[in-house]
Amino acid sequence: MSLKKKLGLGVASAALGLSLVGGGTYAYFSDTEVTNNTFAAGTLDLSVNPSTIIDVKDLKPGDTMLRSFELKNGGTLDIKNVTLLTDYTIKDSKGDNKAEDLGKHIRVNFLFNVDKLDAPVWSTTLADLKGMDPKVVKNKFDLMFGDEWGAKGLAPGSSDLLFVQYEFVDNGKDQNAFQGDSLSLKWTFDAMQKAGSER
Repeated sequence: MSLKKKLGLGVASAALGLSLVGGGTYAYFSDTEVTNNTFAAGTLDLSVNPSTIIDVKDLKPGDTMLRSFELKNGGTLDIKNVTLLTDYTIKDSKGDNKAEDLGKHIRVNFLFNVDKLDAPVWSTTLADLKGMDPKVVKNKFDLMFGDEWGAKGLAPGSSDLLFVQYEFVDNGKDQNAFQGDSLSLKWTFDAMQKAGSER
């Protein structure tokens, strides 16, 4: 082997030795841990039973109709409050009611005390409900439920039974224009969550 090759091999061996020594200088203990984390959003699931609260025919002024319905929280989060939105359409069978709103003649009596179903907690007409700010309706509902609703809300798996009486008000005047007319009522219950909290 020539001197050049011997020197080259010697230099390479020395460099390898230094790298091993240098590498050993920076050796250290190590340990690794892995965490598995999850963010799962809860659910709001408000249901109304029955889905059709009222369906009556052949009404006349003076008729009253008592109905009950249940609001149930089938989700995993507390429901803080419920807003009621009212909408309806009128079918004027003969076209003779001269733009008179049948909704002004249908009074809604909200009854929340099962022992006193003859004493409305709040009365209003469908026409007023339709034109009312949803926040005002929410405040009325909060007051009617009291601390049970306002402070605790509607917990997951719980329900509240509500009673409502509809009344075709007899105003003592000629209401013949409403004969054969019909009103289709749509109530939308909008559930809102409680405020976020430190978890």
